[in-house]
Amino acid sequence: MKDFFYAIQDLFVNVLFAPLDALRELELENWFAANIMSWIFMAIGFVAFTYWMLQLKKYNDNNEEDKTVSAHSYL
Repeated sequence: MKDFFYAIQDLFVNVLFAPLDALRELELENWFAANIMSWIFMAIGFVAFTYWMLQLKKYNDNNEEDKTVSAHSYL
């Protein structure tokens, strides 16, 4: 039974956490390369936010939204 738990420890420490160890070592050499996924996700979020704001502006310019007091139930 003890070997089973050591096998689980070995799997996580030596196999599944290996990419995270590589990122930890890369951070000491180049901070930007170590955080490349964060930069990619921030860029995707910025593009999505810009697209969403442009779509909202398009609908607002066309006056398609009903802005009367009774238009929404929470008003």
